[in-house]
Order: sequence, then C-alpha cells, then structure tokens
Amino acid sequence: MKRLYTFLLFCTLSLGYTQENNSPYLLAATKDAVIPLKASKTDVQISGAIAHVRVTQVYQNKGKQAIEAKYVFPLSTQAAVHKMQMTIGDRMVNAKIFERQEAQKVYETALNDGKRAAKLDQDRPNVFQMNVGNIMPEDEISIAIYYTEILVPVNGEYQFVAPAVVGPRFTGESSGSTESFHMPYTAEGISDTFDFDMIVAINAGMIIQNIHSDSHKVNVKYPDAKSAEVFLSKSNENPSNRDFILNYSLRGNRIQSGLLLYESEDEQFFTYQMEPTKNVVLEDIPAREYLFIVDVSGSMNGYPLEVSKELMRNLLCSLRLTDTFNVQLFASSSTIFSTTPVETNEQNIEAAIRFLSEGQGGGGTQLLSALQEAYKLPRKDPSSARSMVVITDGYVSIEKEAFELIKNNLDQANVFTFGIGSSVNRYLVEGMAKVSNSESFIATSMTEAQEVAKKFETYIATPLLTQVQLEAYGFDMYDMTPSSIPDVFAARPVVVHGKYRGRAEGTIIVTGYRGTKKFRQEYKVSHGHLSKANKALRYVWARKRIAELDDYNNIFDTDVKERVIALGLKYNLATNYTSFVAVDQAVVNKDGSLQTVKQPLPMPQNVHNSAVGAAAEVKESTKFEPSYSIAFNVRIPKNTKRKITMEFKMRYSKLVDRYLEKYKGLRIKFSAAGKVVRIEKMENGKWVLDEKMVIEFAGFSMKKMTLEKEMVLTLKK
Repeated sequence: MKRLYTFLLFCTLSLGYTQENNSPYLLAATKDAVIPLKASKTDVQISGAIAHVRVTQVYQNKGKQAIEAKYVFPLSTQAAVHKMQMTIGDRMVNAKIFERQEAQKVYETALNDGKRAAKLDQDRPNVFQMNVGNIMPEDEISIAIYYTEILVPVNGEYQFVAPAVVGPRFTGESSGSTESFHMPYTAEGISDTFDFDMIVAINAGMIIQNIHSDSHKVNVKYPDAKSAEVFLSKSNENPSNRDFILNYSLRGNRIQSGLLLYESEDEQFFTYQMEPTKNVVLEDIPAREYLFIVDVSGSMNGYPLEVSKELMRNLLCSLRLTDTFNVQLFASSSTIFSTTPVETNEQNIEAAIRFLSEGQGGGGTQLLSALQEAYKLPRKDPSSARSMVVITDGYVSIEKEAFELIKNNLDQANVFTFGIGSSVNRYLVEGMAKVSNSESFIATSMTEAQEVAKKFETYIATPLLTQVQLEAYGFDMYDMTPSSIPDVFAARPVVVHGKYRGRAEGTIIVTGYRGTKKFRQEYKVSHGHLSKANKALRYVWARKRIAELDDYNNIFDTDVKERVIALGLKYNLATNYTSFVAVDQAVVNKDGSLQTVKQPLPMPQNVHNSAVGAAAEVKESTKFEPSYSIAFNVRIPKNTKRKITMEFKMRYSKLVDRYLEKYKGLRIKFSAAGKVVRIEKMENGKWVLDEKMVIEFAGFSMKKMTLEKEMVLTLKK
C-alpha cells in the first residue's frame, strides 16, 4: 500500500530532482520518484510535568546520484531544542550550535568537501527545516532531534501535542522570508510517503486516569497505576497528516504543582507552578460585544468550515441576552453580517449561521486586512467592552505582523482565538491570544467544537486572578520569566521560571485579587524537589526568555538579536539566529555533484487541495428569515430555550423542512434523556400519531438532545 503514493507525487521530478517554486504546490508522480524521508519516529518521556522528546528522522537515497534532502516539519511552540545527532552506520556525530550564518558556511563547506552533513534551522518557533547533504545512493542517515517542554494543565487535564505537518501557508501579506513554505504537497487523501510512529511513556508520580487521543487510535499499557505507555495503533490511516494529541489527567484532577529545582555548575534554576483556588462564577458580568472573525479561505473549505459552523452555533448560543454580536468572514477579502452589532436572539443567531454557510468561497487568507477592517467597525454602544473571536486554521506566514497589530490595539479589543483543523498553526493561534492576555482554543472535530465552546462559556463567566504578584522571603530569585505575571483565567495554574542564588530555602508568596477579594498563597521552598533529573529546567528557562525577547515581537532590534544569539549559544538551543550542524568527516562525494530534493509534505487531514493556490473570492451574503418556529410546552429560561432551539435545528432541520412541505405542523416529544419518543403531524386540522416518523427521526441523528426534563416541541412554518 505504501507504494500507492506514487500515483500522485512528483510531476516535476521527471525533469530532475531539483524543484523551484515560490509558493506551496501539488505534485504528481513519476515511477522513479526519489522520496528522501524514509521514517519519522517520536519517543516521548513525560516525567511529572516535564516532557523529554526525541524525534528521529531517517533519510535514504534510492536514486543513482548524490542528493541533498530538504524537509520542513513542525515542533511544539514551547519546544526547547537542545541537541541533535547524526548517525551513519555505526558512527554517531554530535551536532554543534553556531550562529545561523556561520552554520550555513560550515554546512556548505562540508558539502563542497564531499562530506555528509546535516543542518537544522528554525524558521518559526514551531517550524523547522532539516537539510541533509551528500546522501549517497543506498545511504541511510539517521538524524535525532531532542527537545523538552513543560506541560501546563487546564481544568486539571494535561495535554501533550506533537505537531506532525506544516500546513500550506498563504504568503501574500508577508514581507519577510517565506522559503520554508514553498514546499510540495501530496494531494488530498494520498497515502503517507514515509513511516510514522509515536511512543509516549508517562511517569506521573500520581495515579493516572482518562488517557485518550482524539487525533489517533492508540493502545495503552499500564506497568503500574502511576505510569503508562502509549503506542500508535496500526489501524491508523495516514497518521502523519495530523497533529498527535494526547490527553490525560491525574486522580481527582490533581496537578503537578509545587517547586522544581536544578543546580548546575554555574547557575541554579527553578520552575514554580501554583494552582489557584477554584473559580467562583460572578453574578454580575457586564454586557459585552463580540465580533466573530471567521476564516473561509481555500484551506478551510469542506470539513474545517463545517467544524467552524458547529463552533459558531455553540459560541453564539453561549452568549447572554444582554450581549451583542457581529460576524465578519474573510479570505481574499472580507464581508460583514451586519453594519452594526445585533442583539443576541434566536432569529439573529440563525441568520448568522446561514450567513456563514453561504459565505464560503476560498481564496487567500488575508488575515491582516481582516483585522485592520475589524478594528474600524463601529460599535453599537461605544462604552461596551469588545472581544474579537478569530476562527482560523492559521495557515499564514505573517504571525509577528498580526501580533504587532493586536498589541497596538489592546485598548480597542481583546482577542480570543479558535484554531480549526488537524494541523493548526499553533504559533499564530496561541500567540494572538497571548499578546492579548486572553485564551486560545483548538477544535479538531465536531465534538471538540462543542467542548471548546463550553470552555469558552465558562471562561468568560469566571473571575480573573488579577494584579498577580510573586515575591519571596529568604529565597534569592532573579531573571524570572514571565517578567510580569498576566491575569490568570479559568483553571490554569500560575507558572514562573527563573534562577536563584544561594540555598533553596525561604518562602514564595503569590498575591492578587479574585474579583474584589484579596488572594494570597504561600509555598515553603524547602518542600521543593531538587534533582539532577531536572536538568530540563535550564533549557526551559532559556527558551522562555527567548520567547519573551523574540517570538512575539515584530520590530527588528540588533540588541535583541545579539541577546538571543548569546542565549542560543550558551544554552545550546536552536533559535531564529542559531542553528545545529553535524558533519561526518568521511569524504564520500569527491566530484561534488549534488541534486536537491524537497521532501513532499502530506496534505493535512480534511484540508482540500484548494488550500494550495485557491483564488476564489468570499461570496456576498444576506440575512435569512427562520424557516419554521418552535413552541415549547414547558417554562424554561430564555437562554436554555435558545440553546435547545439551535441544537434541534442543527440536528433535524433537513428532516423537518421536508415534512413541513407536506404538513402544517409537527409535534415532537422528547424524553428527559433527549430521545425522540413520540411524533404527531398536523393533518386535516388534527394531530395524528406517526410511528414511522419516530423511527426516522431517531435514526437521523445518532446523538440525543441535551435536555434536563421531558418536553414537547411544536413546529410550524
């Protein structure tokens, strides 16, 4: 089956190995196409809240001349990449870290001398490029990349994400380098061109529960109650075309809070994680205005847009009656649902959903233009607080430009983000929310669209831990990151990384306000965990410091660049300005001839081929009137009634519309468990029981309605 990919791979390889293109592109196959990447395997060791990751890429050359392989791949936005090794046969070469320009010289010199070499560059915090040169015919070269990151739980649940593919990026608004995004893609549905595997070992120190993956089928073994081993099931189809996402929790939803300590020869590091007390719902939340900015570009066509619709239904239904909203669709251009924000009611919500349904058109992802237009839109009430909710897969290359635009308009609106799809650009989605001091959410499926909408509803209804301050008595800490602690939302712990001098003793104190009440929590440093096994804290601190300096800043500053280079070289980290190079000293390519081959990337799951080179514009749309009304036989709050109405229409509207063409009305009875138990139709002025219709409705939607009591819905045109 693995050879089926040759049907739609390299259309240009028949002319040679070298491919030149200034944007993402699709490739069709030739029989003798050279695919340099043989396998990619990820081994993960999670100890407490620290993930140690090794990604092993195996390169091969089944052709007849020496090649240079180029492969663009993603890693976690939080990854501190601190080591690389190259293995040829029984020889292992440890890579060295260099300033990026120097690394290029070392690499090119090695290739010109006929030596095998590998170079790892970071192009975005989550996008890397591997170059492996002088791969000789029948060679097999293994490259191991090591990184570490801290896992931060939300609502008591831990999540480990291993990004698998860089989605095709729209580069039309970018003024910087976009070379990494000029890569070939296999067509939608084509089998993986390389072997892909994932193994995760968890040693939590507490009893583990609820291990699951919504992205892949996995097999789980439990050596004991406090550890687990997770393997990819062989039944997964094309596992490399989507991010691997693993969730788990500890018994009682406990988290790995407390203090971790590490002492090296010249410096001492700490990571402090504190879980605030449980949130208390505020009774008096001021009315807000929400602007939903929805990506309908080519890469969102099909299933991603269907997930967006499901998300929008749930988000709109979670708003309060005092809130107002508007919807902006964008691709190559933008279109607006209403000239001014509208009230939150059933008619406006249904019209907005239909507006979204009819507004899909494809085209490029002009995110900056959309945001600039959004900030100009008038408010219904100038005194109301505005929140912008951006829904996108993030397939753009102007991340820093977007961050800067949001930073410059923090007084205009805060920005929430929802990433849609199987391989979201998390750097953009997480970064936009980060610079706005808000929150990001990811929805890879219909089910997750419902779940994250509920999380958003909880999020906006909970008080913040504000004016957070961290100080210590008897514990000399310095160089802390973040340098100032942002407001804490929802059930997310406070996490601070830093260095300390002297002995690990004294007290750490966190203060702030929850609503109008003062908050204070103390921690004895002597209770912290000091261990040589916490060496990752050194890399994590440096990576967090680099993120503060460079990840979210668009303004080029020579001083910032020099500081990032110094951190990269001192702590052995890949950055925008430092790269790893490994050189094998054996001379194998004496004549120096070399052809470059770009490794084709899998089209992300559920992303259409239109994501590469789509050119359609967003269609103009108008409002729609409701097709039928729903009356309830029970008294329930308006907000609950609205949610039930939208859920019913989402599940059954196609069937209802068909029957209301024949009959003047329908009367549907639901049990308290949400099951259809009786249906009557209005025929000749009388209500007539129809058992066949009950069976048809029950089979039309596999999911039951979310109800708390028995009720009857009466439907009329």
